[in-house]
Parts: sequence; structure tokens; C-alpha cells
Amino acid sequence: MIKVYAYKGCSTCRNAIKWLTQHHIPFVELPIRETPPYIAELKAMLAAQGNDLKRLFNTSGQDYRALGIKDKLSSLSVSAALELLASNGNLIKRPFALNVDHTVGLVGFKEPEWTQALR
Repeated sequence: MIKVYAYKGCSTCRNAIKWLTQHHIPFVELPIRETPPYIAELKAMLAAQGNDLKRLFNTSGQDYRALGIKDKLSSLSVSAALELLASNGNLIKRPFALNVDHTVGLVGFKEPEWTQALR
């Protein structure tokens, strides 16, 4: 089972959900703005993304720009960055997909990556 944090207004999220449905991959969809991932999920995703914090952030989002995260990210501790993400789902790159045992973590939707990880 895959937990997918998504935003209904995001075409990339809709494409990921459509892909999962077409490939009969069981998932549960959660609204990323209202229920952002927990710290433990963010830590698992960070590990899945090679400990590259920037990959977890929605760098094209308004909140990212308004809060000046680009200039602050290099000086943020990992725990501070994860707390920030857990408190504001708009800051998280989406879709954010994590399986139940946290062995597969995907951010954004690139069909070849999802195919390799989930098929």
C-alpha cells in the first residue's frame, strides 16, 4: 500500500493518481495541505532521496518563495527543516508517495521512476 500526499489542484498529482489507478497499485490519497506527512515519514523520504533536503521542498511554490527558504535552506538543521515541512504542506514537493514500510519514497511524478520503484 502506498500513501500518496497530493493536492487536488496539482496536475502532476492527478497524473500520479491516474497512473497508480491504471496500474492497479493500491494507494490511499491524503490532502498534503491539510495533513502534511509526519516527521518520521519526512525522515524516511529524506533517506530515500539521498539525504538531499532540497528534493523535499516545493521550490516553485509561493510559500517557498515568500518565506525565503532558498536563502535559508543551507543554514537550516535537518530537524528544523523537517519541522518546517511538517507544519506547512505547501512547502512539500508533491506528490509525496511513501509505502507503508518506508522502503519506497517518491517525490514528484516521473513515470519511469515510479515504474521502476513500484512495478
